Amino acid sequence: MSQTAEAAFLLRSRGISRDLDAFVVAAGFSRDGRRTGFALGDGTVRIAQVGVPTDWTSVTVHDGAVLDFATDPTGDGFISGGDDGKLRRIAGDGSISDVASFGSKWVEHVATYALDKGKGLIAASAGKIVRLFDQSGQLLKELIHPSTVTGLVFDGKGKRIGASHYNGASLWFVAAKTDTPRKLEWKGSHTGILIHPEGEAVVTAMQENALHGWKLPDGAHMRMSGYPAKTSSLSFSRNGKWMASSGADAMVLWPFFGGGPMGKAPIELAGGDGIICTQVACHPKDDIVAGGFSDGLVVVADIASSRILPVVPPDHGPISTLGWSPDGTQLAVGTETGFAALVDFAKR
Repeated sequence: MSQTAEAAFLLRSRGISRDLDAFVVAAGFSRDGRRTGFALGDGTVRIAQVGVPTDWTSVTVHDGAVLDFATDPTGDGFISGGDDGKLRRIAGDGSISDVASFGSKWVEHVATYALDKGKGLIAASAGKIVRLFDQSGQLLKELIHPSTVTGLVFDGKGKRIGASHYNGASLWFVAAKTDTPRKLEWKGSHTGILIHPEGEAVVTAMQENALHGWKLPDGAHMRMSGYPAKTSSLSFSRNGKWMASSGADAMVLWPFFGGGPMGKAPIELAGGDGIICTQVACHPKDDIVAGGFSDGLVVVADIASSRILPVVPPDHGPISTLGWSPDGTQLAVGTETGFAALVDFAKR
């Protein structure tokens, strides 16, 4: 991406940024898109009001690091898990309340889903156990896995929850009266999980620089390899046609149509300099994808045309998180060095 060196990066004309002095673990938006939360390795969350560049609030949420972070499924804020064993809710005004305590266990993964009529689901994992709560924090069930849970995700309809772990993944029906998972087995260390928007496939990242997948409902295996580095970020496009992934010196997009991805080559976007892509995030409305790289560069690419728009220059350390607002008009960016930015894509 050396061609972007002298380009007009969008951050300069349409963005705001801060140095937050701690690793940015995750960034996300409230359900109404009015607030952005940056979760940090020092246990704080910074809340920014979208469109108000001077209004950033710092809230101490955990006695330790934030480990994972998600949108509150029914409120105006966020849900946070930390290495202090706490699962906490951060309201839009910065007030904090406990959802649950896991004792001395780290709350490593958090996932949420907004249901109809003001209801929602909150899932959190500590060790081998995933606990599922309703929007008020009432415990609905505990789901026990054969080894430590390494990734957690709801499907596109909130009916199933998937967890990655050693030797595969488990799929659970949220409303099942008897909790028996569907086991998706493949030997090795699986480090993250994603479910196709239409429920057609499950994909996991693996320790050995590869992805593994299962087609649903028949369970046929899919193997996606050739990565020079580990894949830490996966994202499906809005309609599930493409799955973007990090772990190479470009954004690697696998086709999930026409019988793919097996037997079909992926496309690569925004590569060429040997700099590893560390984060990807597909747009919620359009067929475009944001990519962040280990030198701090952020770009947005149109999948159909491969046109690249430079967003953030490579000056701020490896990109650790990317997140789109619900309407796709704002992109949140965070880095390992504590740089955080909001970039406005709204039409003017």
